[in-house]
Amino acid sequence: MGVPRAGAHVPAAAPADPLVAEYLAYLEFERTLSPNTVAAYRRDLTRFAAWLGKAGSGVLKADADVVYRYFSGSGGDGATTSVARRMAAVRGLYHYLIREKGLVTDPAAQLTTPKHPQALPHVLRVDEVETVLAGVPLEGPLAERDLALFELLYGCGLRATEVVTLRLSDVDLEGGLLRCLGKGDKERIVPLGSYAAAGGGGGEGPPPPPARRRLARGRRHDEVFLNARGAPLTRQGLDYVLRRTLKRVGLEGRASAHTFRHSFATHLVEGGADLRSVQEMLGHSDIATTQIYTHVTAEHLREVFYSTHPRARRRNGGLAEGPAAPARPGAAARPGAAPDPGAGERP
Repeated sequence: MGVPRAGAHVPAAAPADPLVAEYLAYLEFERTLSPNTVAAYRRDLTRFAAWLGKAGSGVLKADADVVYRYFSGSGGDGATTSVARRMAAVRGLYHYLIREKGLVTDPAAQLTTPKHPQALPHVLRVDEVETVLAGVPLEGPLAERDLALFELLYGCGLRATEVVTLRLSDVDLEGGLLRCLGKGDKERIVPLGSYAAAGGGGGEGPPPPPARRRLARGRRHDEVFLNARGAPLTRQGLDYVLRRTLKRVGLEGRASAHTFRHSFATHLVEGGADLRSVQEMLGHSDIATTQIYTHVTAEHLREVFYSTHPRARRRNGGLAEGPAAPARPGAAARPGAAPDPGAGERP
């Protein structure tokens, strides 16, 4: 049986390979990775195992050359981040098989993860956040819920999944704290600001109890946020609420739920918060992940400098020419000397 042609797409399905299924169960139940991460690895490894089958190989039979051919073809298609995730999934699978199944040789050992430039996270300005919050009309329980959602996304830096899985018992209004279960079931405590604690104006919690009771319609749910039918709000429901609100205030397509998390961290750093504290509030295991927000702040400071300092103001896309510096005595230009191309352009 021939090797599938390069670029051929093998659709993802339920894992047919028992070793892949076992590894995914290990990730889900022992490593307690997030459902979204496990789902992404399931797609990647199912696709990899299907390709191996069409190539006349298998998970245990594959050698380094076969793995290389996979990533030279369909496994290497798409965005750099997607390819890097697929490689991580395959590496993790073989590390597991070496440790648990006695596999001797790691066919993924020579894979080189493609490098990609680290893009700075997109953030909203403070006034844009205020515009979003002010764009929620406080009319009815759904509106009060929506405002409480945005207050928690921005005021606590929660991920979308963390918001929709938040339980009533996780919110300590009296202590001004919120318990959050993040990636890998890692628990963290986040301060609950006064606006978030007020639940968007209700003053009694996110969302105000009367609004939540009206949505619940007598049903009992532990989740804080409910949809219009009284069931727990989903990530898709949160995305819909956000898109609708952004369209209402003229910021359509400008933000996702994660943008509010980025904005939370960036505004903290801009306000002087130390990185270690921001790391704790975001739940990052490595402070290097948090350091990206110092670059965002540096870009902000650079823009402030170029737009406000009289010797560095931009004009027509370049730097303004400031007043000519007085010539030093005896510093006349040499005849025929070329002008200094950087003169007058250094901030």
